[in-house]
Amino acid sequence: MVRVSGPLSQTIARRLFRAPAELQPRLAQYGTVVDERGAAIDRGLAMLFPGPHSYTGEDVLELHVHGSPAIAREVVRAVLACGARNALPGEFTRRAFLNGKMDLHEAAAVADVIDAETRSAARAAVANLGGGLASEVTGLRGQLSGMLEELSGAIDFPDEVPDPDRAALEGVLSAIVERLEALRRDGERGRLVREGITVAIVGPPNAGKSSLLNALLGEDRAIVSETPGTTRDTIEESIVVGGVQVRLVDTAGIRAHAGRLEAAGIERTRRALEGARIALIVLDGSRPLDGEAYDILTATKGRERIVFLNKADLGTQIALHGALVGSAFDHDSLEALRAAIAHLGWNGELPDLERPHLASLREFDAVNEALEALGRARATLSAGEPADLCAGELTRAFSALGHVCERVAAEEVLDGIFSRFCIGK
Repeated sequence: MVRVSGPLSQTIARRLFRAPAELQPRLAQYGTVVDERGAAIDRGLAMLFPGPHSYTGEDVLELHVHGSPAIAREVVRAVLACGARNALPGEFTRRAFLNGKMDLHEAAAVADVIDAETRSAARAAVANLGGGLASEVTGLRGQLSGMLEELSGAIDFPDEVPDPDRAALEGVLSAIVERLEALRRDGERGRLVREGITVAIVGPPNAGKSSLLNALLGEDRAIVSETPGTTRDTIEESIVVGGVQVRLVDTAGIRAHAGRLEAAGIERTRRALEGARIALIVLDGSRPLDGEAYDILTATKGRERIVFLNKADLGTQIALHGALVGSAFDHDSLEALRAAIAHLGWNGELPDLERPHLASLREFDAVNEALEALGRARATLSAGEPADLCAGELTRAFSALGHVCERVAAEEVLDGIFSRFCIGK
């Protein structure tokens, strides 16, 4: 499909599409796509969307042709010859934003839909396309606006307007704070669904790390050998656990006495461990705990980790509180590991993927600022201070929430959002 947006769309349609009848708005019509000289290129469909009732808010033409790259290139060349230019990445969605067809939150959701690598990520992104978040935030701002109007009336006309009911103010503030905190929690979980988590598989040599990676993937991705130091580089692959993408990083075994090449691999292991959300410590449970295993357990103490005592089919000689005991070749052991990753990564509970949620750092910053301001306003009321003293903080919260789904943004913000897009959006 070749899409054209702008004031020349209808002119290009009349020049490049031949059909028995004139194109009607939003109605697919079968005909012949020709070049700028009138030579036939292909038989296909054309659809015309007059602005503002289109994706971009401008006149839009869509030419649907067969999938041959040569035909598609020829159609694009003919369109360019008629006065159009190539679109920039994300320019169609950018024009939709500039023409008031969507807010920044919805625009960013389009990119998330394109980038989604799991069904859950796609569902979460689609939920943000409907503008539901803007509606909810607008409702919360409306409540703040009502409180500010009430306070303003009491300040400006003290003889005619009574002071607001403090208990009622505190109740409304508490409800707003509770909803914003829920939005922030769902946003964190939504980010996890979109981006996934990284699990670094670490442990001493010959603990069965590569075998475990292969078992979780269901394929032989890493070389397995009884020779210590076989894995000298990190290997990264992805699986889906509970609808969330999990990036597994198989690393070189960590030991004190290693050659130059193996030492380089161990250094990469340390970097992978630092960047991972979860450390999956794999130990050979059929052998007593040695110094190398003890050093790894000590180094990862206090961080999110799962300890897996592998090779239980050969016997178990290690007892560690909270460790999983099993084998890389046992189905139940693998399921227990997946469950442990889900529990540690997102408490086994994903957000309601049908409900819009915060998606960008800009939105999180706005909600955090609003929560900080509302916290100070509540503290003012709790201290028994005059209610009008919290008007400034309520105004600050009102303004901050206006940035969650704003329709106006600085050029560098727009560039950052739309640079993620492919040409076709």
